[in-house]
Amino acid sequence: MSTAAIPGAPLPVRTPGSRARGRHRRPERPEIPAGSPALVLAVPATAGPESRPVVDELLSIVRSEQSGVETAAAYLADDSAEESGPTVAELIAQALEAGLPAPVVVPLLTGPHDFLTDLHALAAGSGATITDVLGPHPLLAEAVHVRLSEAGLARADRARLFAIATAADGVVLTTVGGEDAAAAAGITGVLLAARLAVPVVSAALDVPGSVAAAVEHLRATGSQRPALAPLVIGPEADPELLATAAEETGCPSAAPLGAYPTVGQLVASTYLSALEVALAALEQAQEQEPEHQQAAE
Repeated sequence: MSTAAIPGAPLPVRTPGSRARGRHRRPERPEIPAGSPALVLAVPATAGPESRPVVDELLSIVRSEQSGVETAAAYLADDSAEESGPTVAELIAQALEAGLPAPVVVPLLTGPHDFLTDLHALAAGSGATITDVLGPHPLLAEAVHVRLSEAGLARADRARLFAIATAADGVVLTTVGGEDAAAAAGITGVLLAARLAVPVVSAALDVPGSVAAAVEHLRATGSQRPALAPLVIGPEADPELLATAAEETGCPSAAPLGAYPTVGQLVASTYLSALEVALAALEQAQEQEPEHQQAAE
């Protein structure tokens, strides 16, 4: 997708840096073939002062991970907003009108969400690829761990033997997307529990009573200092849901994942995993096009 195909969203030109020498250098990044589909980061929120900084930083991380990828963000449509940002449908249409391959759309979500239904409906009629969500994944467990440690609710790592007086002895992993999202978050919860060596349960912020029930379960099984840990990046969750959950349960809460580096890395790796499939489908379509023309003649 060229820059001209994304009004108001110029893509920076980046030059690859020199590779570090020695056995501790980073693995060489795969080369992105010329003419590859662009990466569209589908944000389940409107473009506003809360969502834009997180999204822009994540795209910056993606570009640093894969400098050959053309990226853009797409937001929910909101006619009442002065700057609602381009929607997924608009960016797909612009790419097709410009004769470019339909983009690879990566949902900015850690688990199941109603937003996915609309994305797959768009893809069905456009040829765009909708990737899986970002979770469950060990990198998300790492990001949650870091946010807990930043809030003083967990040690930075298990190798450090000093104690934190406010450290949680039980964690409720909170997410949005209903019971399905809470169930999917349980896998990341297992990974987090292994890192923290404390019990971890999951709950849905958008299901009334779910978080409170999870906290009561931890207390009933012996936790005296349960804490909340959002398994949300930020734009997909109403800030009031996070604040209300902490207030109603009386538990301290870590911050959302936001633009933590591993989230950007997950976006990049999710795109790369889908790119091979998208390129194969594009090649097949190009091979079939002459056959259709001959049949028409």
